[in-house]
Amino acid sequence: MNELEFKTKVEMINDNFSDTRKIKCHIPKHLLQIDDDVHQGGDFFATTDDEIIDLEFQFADFDEEELAKYIGLAESIYEKHHKHVSIYLICPKNVNVTVKECTIKSESDFTIKLYCSQIDPCNLILNGIKNKLLNKENLSEDDWIAVEMLPMWCEKKDRNYFRTESLKITNRFSY
Repeated sequence: MNELEFKTKVEMINDNFSDTRKIKCHIPKHLLQIDDDVHQGGDFFATTDDEIIDLEFQFADFDEEELAKYIGLAESIYEKHHKHVSIYLICPKNVNVTVKECTIKSESDFTIKLYCSQIDPCNLILNGIKNKLLNKENLSEDDWIAVEMLPMWCEKKDRNYFRTESLKITNRFSY
Protein backbone atom coordinates (compact mmCIF):
# COMPACT_ATOMS: atom_id res chain seq x y z
CA MET A 1 0.00 0.00 0.00
CA ASN A 2 1.48 3.33 -1.02
CA GLU A 3 1.53 6.44 1.17
CA LEU A 4 -1.33 8.20 -0.65
CA GLU A 5 -3.58 5.12 -0.42
CA PHE A 6 -2.68 4.75 3.27
CA LYS A 7 -3.55 8.39 4.01
CA THR A 8 -6.81 8.16 2.03
CA LYS A 9 -7.96 5.06 3.90
CA VAL A 10 -6.98 6.51 7.28
CA GLU A 11 -9.08 9.58 6.43
CA MET A 12 -12.00 7.30 5.54
CA ILE A 13 -11.69 5.59 8.92
CA ASN A 14 -11.41 8.88 10.81
CA ASP A 15 -14.17 10.70 8.94
CA ASN A 16 -16.74 7.98 8.26
CA PHE A 17 -16.44 6.05 11.52
CA SER A 18 -15.45 8.88 13.89
CA ASP A 19 -12.43 6.85 14.92
CA THR A 20 -9.84 9.21 16.37
CA ARG A 21 -7.26 6.56 17.26
CA LYS A 22 -3.87 7.06 15.66
CA ILE A 23 -3.20 4.49 12.95
CA LYS A 24 0.47 3.59 12.79
CA CYS A 25 0.71 1.19 9.85
CA HIS A 26 -0.88 -1.09 7.29
CA ILE A 27 -0.77 -4.80 8.21
CA PRO A 28 -0.23 -7.30 5.38
CA LYS A 29 -2.92 -10.01 5.49
CA HIS A 30 -0.48 -12.90 5.75
CA LEU A 31 0.81 -11.57 9.08
CA LEU A 32 -2.66 -11.91 10.62
CA GLN A 33 -2.85 -15.66 9.89
CA ILE A 34 -6.59 -15.57 9.25
CA ASP A 35 -8.20 -19.00 9.19
CA ASP A 36 -8.71 -20.31 5.65
CA ASP A 37 -12.39 -21.08 6.21
CA VAL A 38 -13.39 -17.48 7.01
CA HIS A 39 -13.68 -14.28 5.01
CA GLN A 40 -10.19 -12.88 4.41
CA GLY A 41 -11.00 -9.22 5.01
CA GLY A 42 -9.99 -6.02 3.27
CA ASP A 43 -7.23 -3.61 4.30
CA PHE A 44 -5.86 -4.09 7.81
CA PHE A 45 -4.29 -1.43 10.00
CA ALA A 46 -2.65 -1.33 13.43
CA THR A 47 -3.43 1.47 15.86
CA THR A 48 -0.96 2.96 18.31
CA ASP A 49 -2.95 1.35 21.13
CA ASP A 50 -2.18 -2.02 19.51
CA GLU A 51 -5.63 -2.75 18.12
CA ILE A 52 -6.55 -3.95 14.62
CA ILE A 53 -8.83 -2.28 12.07
CA ASP A 54 -10.23 -3.91 8.94
CA LEU A 55 -11.59 -1.47 6.32
CA GLU A 56 -13.73 -2.88 3.52
CA PHE A 57 -16.23 -1.89 0.89
CA GLN A 58 -19.50 -3.83 1.20
CA PHE A 59 -21.04 -4.29 -2.25
CA ALA A 60 -23.54 -7.06 -1.45
CA ASP A 61 -26.71 -6.44 0.55
CA PHE A 62 -25.87 -6.58 4.26
CA ASP A 63 -27.91 -9.41 5.72
CA GLU A 64 -27.45 -12.07 8.42
CA GLU A 65 -25.06 -14.12 6.27
CA GLU A 66 -22.85 -11.10 5.65
CA LEU A 67 -22.83 -10.21 9.33
CA ALA A 68 -21.91 -13.80 10.24
CA LYS A 69 -19.04 -13.63 7.72
CA TYR A 70 -17.57 -10.59 9.45
CA ILE A 71 -18.09 -12.04 12.91
CA GLY A 72 -16.08 -15.09 11.82
CA LEU A 73 -13.28 -12.83 10.57
CA ALA A 74 -13.18 -10.81 13.78
CA GLU A 75 -13.14 -13.94 15.94
CA SER A 76 -10.37 -15.51 13.85
CA ILE A 77 -8.15 -12.45 14.24
CA TYR A 78 -8.91 -12.03 17.94
CA GLU A 79 -8.23 -15.69 18.75
CA LYS A 80 -4.74 -15.42 17.22
CA HIS A 81 -3.71 -11.95 18.41
CA HIS A 82 -5.85 -11.18 21.49
CA LYS A 83 -6.32 -7.59 20.33
CA HIS A 84 -9.55 -5.66 19.86
CA VAL A 85 -10.72 -5.83 16.23
CA SER A 86 -12.76 -3.08 14.54
CA ILE A 87 -14.35 -4.01 11.25
CA TYR A 88 -15.46 -0.96 9.26
CA LEU A 89 -17.66 -1.44 6.20
CA ILE A 90 -18.41 1.27 3.67
CA CYS A 91 -21.64 0.57 1.79
CA PRO A 92 -22.65 2.41 -1.37
CA LYS A 93 -26.15 3.84 -1.57
CA ASN A 94 -27.50 0.85 -3.51
CA VAL A 95 -26.72 -1.70 -0.75
CA ASN A 96 -29.69 -2.76 1.36
CA VAL A 97 -28.97 -3.21 5.06
CA THR A 98 -31.46 -5.73 6.45
CA VAL A 99 -29.78 -6.46 9.80
CA LYS A 100 -30.63 -4.37 12.84
CA GLU A 101 -27.94 -3.02 15.13
CA CYS A 102 -27.48 -5.54 17.92
CA THR A 103 -25.11 -6.88 20.56
CA ILE A 104 -23.27 -9.99 19.44
CA LYS A 105 -22.36 -12.58 22.06
CA SER A 106 -18.79 -13.78 21.61
CA GLU A 107 -15.66 -14.51 23.62
CA SER A 108 -13.79 -12.25 21.20
CA ASP A 109 -13.45 -8.47 21.56
CA PHE A 110 -14.63 -6.74 18.38
CA THR A 111 -16.95 -4.16 16.85
CA ILE A 112 -18.51 -4.05 13.40
CA LYS A 113 -19.69 -0.72 11.99
CA LEU A 114 -21.32 0.21 8.70
CA TYR A 115 -21.19 3.55 6.95
CA CYS A 116 -23.71 3.98 4.15
CA SER A 117 -22.08 6.38 1.74
CA GLN A 118 -23.53 8.52 -1.00
CA ILE A 119 -20.11 8.39 -2.67
CA ASP A 120 -19.67 5.59 -5.16
CA PRO A 121 -16.83 3.40 -3.81
CA CYS A 122 -16.26 1.97 -7.28
CA ASN A 123 -15.01 5.39 -8.39
CA LEU A 124 -12.76 5.60 -5.32
CA ILE A 125 -11.28 2.18 -6.06
CA LEU A 126 -10.81 2.91 -9.77
CA ASN A 127 -9.18 6.29 -9.07
CA GLY A 128 -6.83 4.67 -6.53
CA ILE A 129 -5.77 2.06 -9.08
CA LYS A 130 -5.30 4.68 -11.81
CA ASN A 131 -3.15 6.77 -9.44
CA LYS A 132 -0.94 3.76 -8.76
CA LEU A 133 -0.51 3.19 -12.49
CA LEU A 134 0.26 6.89 -13.12
CA ASN A 135 2.93 6.71 -10.41
CA LYS A 136 4.34 3.56 -12.06
CA GLU A 137 3.56 1.45 -9.00
CA ASN A 138 2.84 -2.25 -9.28
CA LEU A 139 -0.72 -3.31 -8.61
CA SER A 140 -1.25 -5.81 -5.81
CA GLU A 141 -3.20 -9.02 -6.21
CA ASP A 142 -6.14 -7.28 -4.49
CA ASP A 143 -5.90 -4.41 -6.98
CA TRP A 144 -6.12 -6.85 -9.91
CA ILE A 145 -9.11 -8.56 -8.33
CA ALA A 146 -10.76 -5.15 -7.92
CA VAL A 147 -10.05 -4.30 -11.59
CA GLU A 148 -11.83 -7.51 -12.62
CA MET A 149 -14.72 -7.08 -10.18
CA LEU A 150 -15.52 -3.36 -10.65
CA PRO A 151 -18.05 -4.02 -13.46
CA MET A 152 -19.90 -6.41 -11.14
CA TRP A 153 -19.75 -4.17 -8.06
CA CYS A 154 -21.01 -1.00 -9.69
CA GLU A 155 -24.58 0.02 -10.32
CA LYS A 156 -26.05 -1.48 -13.47
CA LYS A 157 -26.26 1.89 -15.24
CA ASP A 158 -22.46 2.34 -14.80
CA ARG A 159 -21.37 -1.14 -15.93
CA ASN A 160 -20.28 -0.17 -19.42
CA TYR A 161 -18.02 2.59 -18.09
CA PHE A 162 -16.38 0.36 -15.45
CA ARG A 163 -16.11 -2.55 -17.88
CA THR A 164 -14.34 -0.29 -20.40
CA GLU A 165 -11.97 1.08 -17.74
CA SER A 166 -11.29 -2.44 -16.46
CA LEU A 167 -10.48 -3.66 -19.97
CA LYS A 168 -8.18 -0.69 -20.61
CA ILE A 169 -6.20 -1.43 -17.45
CA THR A 170 -6.07 -5.18 -18.11
CA ASN A 171 -4.96 -4.74 -21.74
CA ARG A 172 -2.41 -1.96 -21.15
CA PHE A 173 -0.78 -3.34 -18.02
CA SER A 174 0.11 -6.93 -17.27
CA TYR A 175 -0.27 -8.89 -14.04
